[in-house]
Amino acid sequence: MHAPDILRGAADVMEQRSAERDQKKERAMAKTVAMFNAAFPDNPITEAQGWGFMIFLKMARASQGSFRLDDYTDMAAYAALMGEHRSTQP
Repeated sequence: MHAPDILRGAADVMEQRSAERDQKKERAMAKTVAMFNAAFPDNPITEAQGWGFMIFLKMARASQGSFRLDDYTDMAAYAALMGEHRSTQP
């Protein structure tokens, strides 16, 4: 397994998730963060922090047990989605 293969896998997963949800692109983080912030108004987070949280979740999972490719595929996808989001911010 080489790094470009993991990145291509991440792109494939994002496209599959979009198709599964009948969306042009799967972008649920803004809604997730809004729901979190409504439930925990004293500790609001940003969309970028939401993506960061998911990256840390996958890092934690990857550090336990045997190697699972999807941990790294998802980390790559979340990093790309975080970068996409941040690129739209002033």
